[in-house]
Amino acid sequence: MKRDDLDRIYQKYMKDVYRYLYSLCRDHHMAEDILQETFYRAYLHLENCKDDQVKPWLFRVAYHAFIDAKRKNKRTIIQDIGFFNTLSGPETLEKQVMEQERWDELKLAIDELPEQQKQAILLYEFHQMSYQEAADLMKVGLSHFKILLFRARQKLRQQKGKGGSE
Repeated sequence: MKRDDLDRIYQKYMKDVYRYLYSLCRDHHMAEDILQETFYRAYLHLENCKDDQVKPWLFRVAYHAFIDAKRKNKRTIIQDIGFFNTLSGPETLEKQVMEQERWDELKLAIDELPEQQKQAILLYEFHQMSYQEAADLMKVGLSHFKILLFRARQKLRQQKGKGGSE
């Protein structure tokens, strides 16, 4: 792939990579910083990427940039929940509040999952990656990825049952 394609790739995948990073760190400013670092690294190593594997490759670069930032900061601060507020449609105030509560519960439940299960659920359910793309990104086998995803879903169901919602 050519470096001239970076602008096209940025326009196409920037929002997806940002949402992924934001879902990992829950900090708008940190997600923006890591997004810049991701595309900087992508620019440096773009020739190593195949055209049909750009999105998974970018997510892998983003994840490694996130880990590097996490190691550098030694902690992640949860501050801004505005991302989840924008996901609900223009409905009544009551419906918006109920939807926000569900998202908050889901966010907390996902945060309590082990790191690999959290990655599996985010990549597959929220970022619509295929099983194989997500498994490759996580550097695990396809069957192991499916097990991680199954266990993550199972834990989320159990947490939902304990919370007594619906």
